[in-house]
Order: sequence, then structure tokens, then C-alpha cells
Amino acid sequence: MKLNRIRRSLMIGALAITSPVLAIETSTLVQSALSEDCIEFQVVGICFWLRCTNFGCDVETSVKVRHFIPETVVSSYSVTGQNPWSEVASYSGPTGTAQDGGNSTTNHKRENEMSIFKNVDVIGHPGTLLNEFAQSTGYICDSATTPYVPYFLSVLDTVAWRFGIPEMAYPQALTPGVREVGGLLEGNTWGNVYPREGFLHQVDDHKASAVMAQRAGDIVTRTWQPHVYLPITANEEDGYWPPEPIVEGDITNHKWQELVPTLRDTCAVFPHDMKREQAVDGGYAWALWRPYSCCERKGQIFLGSVDFAQSGSGGTGSDNEAGDSE
Repeated sequence: MKLNRIRRSLMIGALAITSPVLAIETSTLVQSALSEDCIEFQVVGICFWLRCTNFGCDVETSVKVRHFIPETVVSSYSVTGQNPWSEVASYSGPTGTAQDGGNSTTNHKRENEMSIFKNVDVIGHPGTLLNEFAQSTGYICDSATTPYVPYFLSVLDTVAWRFGIPEMAYPQALTPGVREVGGLLEGNTWGNVYPREGFLHQVDDHKASAVMAQRAGDIVTRTWQPHVYLPITANEEDGYWPPEPIVEGDITNHKWQELVPTLRDTCAVFPHDMKREQAVDGGYAWALWRPYSCCERKGQIFLGSVDFAQSGSGGTGSDNEAGDSE
């Protein structure tokens, strides 16, 4: 189809890039949102609606779809104020309580472990604008985020992000093997999710930055967390099923697309086996994709939906869901 050829051309221009980059711009972010591997569009079921007119009532049907949406750009970087997404770097300049960044090191050139610190920003992905243009087709779901809106800026979350208060005392932070990115038994632990702060003991800068991104994503997809942030949540409605909060390692409810230092056209969860480029300036960025399910409204009353098969996602809803009348 002509549309597919256009999409492939855009992807070749923006995503057939494997060389490291130091920063990323909005135009590239929008093009990166066309990744078919990340979108994972599926027709998963049928929705039933009761449509009434002056001549009587009929049961109408619409297709139920499920796909991932690039909701936010999560930047994890060393130097305060130097977000790799250049157009929004001014959002998170140094403040009176958050000045510097960088790593805590010793004088030993071959030290085995260091405490790495990262600032993290979670900002609405501009690629959701593509969703808004396509929603009129009835085959694209609405996102819970707005482009360019800052949902989390670590410079404003000083007490929790720089001092680990109060999460350093949480059971998840004190119990080895609980809430880990990776697994102790598998030998691929990248780091602990709790406490959700900006410090981590890790020799690999890329892994440490990924853990910081996971921590920030964990915060913003939940409500009532002890941090300064805007929650990214949406209420389930008739014919609309938003995702659950992300859980590390669960590819059914979130994916990460690397943007900086290497722009990729594929998505994965942490940890993964892909080659990890080390950013020379300590700046990394990922797009956080989350799954939504929805169907086009065809009547006044939602009667329910039937799924063809269980996809395992936290955002698809269950079979034969009963709808409430408006």
C-alpha cells in the first residue's frame, strides 16, 4: 500500500541509523514514533453497542484494537540542565537545591564500583500528535499524555531524588532481589528499582541510566507516590482500556525504545542483550511505550466486548465486559 511505502521511507530516513548521536530533536522523535515493532498494532476483538433512534434500537459492532503508544521521552543524563532532547533542556536547569551532577569516584583509575548519579526528565512524547490525527479513523486509541508536558523533572524532586527520602527505608529497598531490573539467579541484574532516587552503584553507565529511566517510569505511571510529579493515568471508559502501571521486565505493559546515544527502530524491556553504546557525555534517552485498547463508539450504550484471544496485556480488558449506560 502507498501508506506503507511512505512510512517505510520515513523510517529509513530516521531509524535506519545505528551510529551514536549526542542529542535528539523533535522532528526525529516524531519520525521514530512510526516504528512498527514498537507500535505492535493488533485487532483483538469486537465491541458491541446499543444504538437507538426514533425508529427503534439496534446492536452495532466495532473492531477492538490494541497498540502501543510512545507516551513519554525519558532522559537520563549526568550534567544538570543538559537533557539530550535539546528543545526541552531549558525545563530542567540547575536550581537552588539541585546544582551539579556526575559520578562519585575515587582516585583509583581502575576502581571496580562507583556511585553513578543521573538527572531524569519524563516529558510528553511529540509522537502522540500522530495519534491525534489518526483517531478519527476509529482504529487509534487516545493517549493519557500531552506532548511536551513535563511529568517528572528530578531537579524539582530534590528530597526524594537526591537523598532517597523516604524510600530508602521501604522494604523494597532493604530486601535483596525485590523489585530488581533483571534477576540475581539469571546473573543479569542491572540494578534495584527502589529506592527510586538518582544514585546507583553500577560500573556500566548505560545500565545505570536505564535503571534510572525505569525508576522514573515507575513513579509517573502510579498515583500518590512520595515524589514531585504529574501522574500519567487514564480512567477506563466505555470502549477504552488504558494500561496498568509499568512493571520492570514485563513487555506486555511497556517497552523502551532507545533514542540516545543510539537511535533504534525496535523496542525492548530492561535488561536486554542488545549492544549498549556508552554516551561520551553521560546523556541517554528512551521513549516509553505503553499499550492501549479501544474501539470506535457506534451507539449510546456500551454492551461489552469479546476478545479473539487473550493477549496478556494489562490494558486490553476482559472478555464480555459489561458497559454502563450514559
